Amino acid sequence: MRELTVRLDALDPEAGAALRVVTYFDDLLAHGAGIQSIVRGAAMLTAGPVALVDHVRQVHIRVDADGRTGRPAESPDPRWPHISVGSGDAVLWLERSGSPRPIDAIVLERAAAVAATVLDRTRGSGRRRPHDPASIEVLLDAEAAPDTRAMAAQRLGMAAWKRARAAAFADGGARIYGESEDVPSERESSPPSTVRAGIGPLVAVDDLPASWAQARLALRLTAAGTPADPGPRIVHAEEAGGLLVLARTVGPGTPEIEDVAALERAARTAPWILATLEAVSASSSLRGAATRLRLHHSTLQKRITHAERLLGWSLTDAHGGLRLQLALVLRRLHRIPLDPCP
Repeated sequence: MRELTVRLDALDPEAGAALRVVTYFDDLLAHGAGIQSIVRGAAMLTAGPVALVDHVRQVHIRVDADGRTGRPAESPDPRWPHISVGSGDAVLWLERSGSPRPIDAIVLERAAAVAATVLDRTRGSGRRRPHDPASIEVLLDAEAAPDTRAMAAQRLGMAAWKRARAAAFADGGARIYGESEDVPSERESSPPSTVRAGIGPLVAVDDLPASWAQARLALRLTAAGTPADPGPRIVHAEEAGGLLVLARTVGPGTPEIEDVAALERAARTAPWILATLEAVSASSSLRGAATRLRLHHSTLQKRITHAERLLGWSLTDAHGGLRLQLALVLRRLHRIPLDPCP
């Protein structure tokens, strides 16, 4: 398919673009994407806000070109390109006036076809699908109607559950864990897990959207667990406390404080700096940090002395330790885009 697209691009750029659109939405369908992912994809491809409204199924989704979600209008402006979704009253539209572009019609047509398939699967009757991503998306959607979310819970085999929690993964995936199910944990993983996830609090099933929102905030506090990006790969929202406030507000566009700038300068001087500082920050004692790093205590002390000179503050008192913790967290948040939803 990729070779065909390249050939079409050379012969007819518009045909090549059309084929890429078809392939894109076919891939979303094949990977079990939900309605919001389809609308987000259409917004990205058309570089403008796209909305889908189905009053019967209580679906109201609007996503702009930057991925931000919001409440759509009840119906499209007649001047906007729009198309029916399936055989019901659902409508998909692009918020753009003026002369339509050829690619707009192709995106709307293909997105509508894929959305109809997903709506039938997730918002109507159907067989039980324990790990259906689209049904999980419905259950985690705070805008979905209660009866629609109840149907999603039934399809997922969760209708009898009392409490559950949501987990957000770095690859964009989501999962719901029952009260008695084990959730990912670095402490219990041997060898250490490579999974990167934010884990939401345990809540009533009806409150899963709130758990999902906190899980996504917790995900922003995670790290790759590498020398260049040390830190926890798994963060539980219940253990993050006030750091969730920072995760909600600090992003790449937030002005950088001097402590973070000092941390970046120090990191460029030696490959061990960040991992050493993370271990010191995450340990209750220097001996514990040395054990974590598999270093002799005296070697760690030399590293700390060197790091203190680079940073400009002490790392061994409570105030300096707090500055270090905040600088490491802020550095992480500066490197991860803000979640448009929470």
